[in-house]
Amino acid sequence: MTTQDATSSIPSKRGSSALSMGPRKKASSSDPLVSHGRHFGRTVFALCNYPSLLTNGILRLEQMEDVPLEDFPADERREHRVFEQLIDSYPGLLDRLKDGSEEEILHVGELIGKGAAGARGDDTKTLKSAVLDWISPKGEAIQPHLHRNSKLDRGFNHELTGSLLCPAGLDWHDPQTKEDLRSGEMLVCGDQWPIFLYAHYVYDSEDPWSGLLRSRLLTCAYKHVFTSPSSVDKEPKATFVEYHPSAAALDVPLKVRFALSSSSVFSRTDTVTDSETFYHSLLDLLEDPEECKEVDELLTWWNRQVFPTSSAAKRPISANSALSKIRQKRIALKRAMNPDVVSS
Repeated sequence: MTTQDATSSIPSKRGSSALSMGPRKKASSSDPLVSHGRHFGRTVFALCNYPSLLTNGILRLEQMEDVPLEDFPADERREHRVFEQLIDSYPGLLDRLKDGSEEEILHVGELIGKGAAGARGDDTKTLKSAVLDWISPKGEAIQPHLHRNSKLDRGFNHELTGSLLCPAGLDWHDPQTKEDLRSGEMLVCGDQWPIFLYAHYVYDSEDPWSGLLRSRLLTCAYKHVFTSPSSVDKEPKATFVEYHPSAAALDVPLKVRFALSSSSVFSRTDTVTDSETFYHSLLDLLEDPEECKEVDELLTWWNRQVFPTSSAAKRPISANSALSKIRQKRIALKRAMNPDVVSS
């Protein structure tokens, strides 16, 4: 079979994409895969139809015996990378899937999906109340009052939440803009990122990377979800956890955006939050090879914020330290062996 023939044999329809949320299904909570799903949904990929992800992944492995992954469409390549991350993160899962029936594969997907949905539900529930503490003016109460257990008065309906959700580049203080957003006449797509993603809620149209994904609101939410609610205003004691780009740069903004919105039920197809587009637009940016320098700087910044005592924070080395001397000696030896090589 030629590569062209093999490629043409790839089914054009696999049902809905696995990297989107599927229908809710009941699954037991006793299997450890449920707990693993909670972790995977938070730290690797937030919006997944896990039964489809596993079914498509097993099918694609068979097709890849004849067709290299590079020949698949871009969305399927991304989907397969997520599939591989899931397989690699749970020992024995691939064998279980290969030896199992179609019903077993679907069951495994439901178990993982239940864990991911449970974690998302727990986080959105607690963030709904906690986010009000983080956006309150220092020493003052939010005016008009926002209810902690209801979201109907949030979103563009309220001055404070509306200003945070206003798309970067638009002027919330412009009466017409505010009215268009509140009335729904101006629809906000998921790739129109809200100003709360930016440090100090300031957007520079000349330098859109400046301050992106560096707001205090995001670091508070990250600590609340991934370390503990009590760690928000304290320096975490743990130093062994390294920031994962999908955890804070994708999952946390998704949940904060929902917490600020007036939507009462999380849905990827909600026209107010447009969660799926929002999530994938950030993912596209962070996975773009052309943006690797900015992404690396972003990861370093996050590690310094969340785990300031961690080696992952990449603190500068003291000039007279033993470590500095060792590295200087190594550089000198390299230059002596190859004068044309310039080492950093």
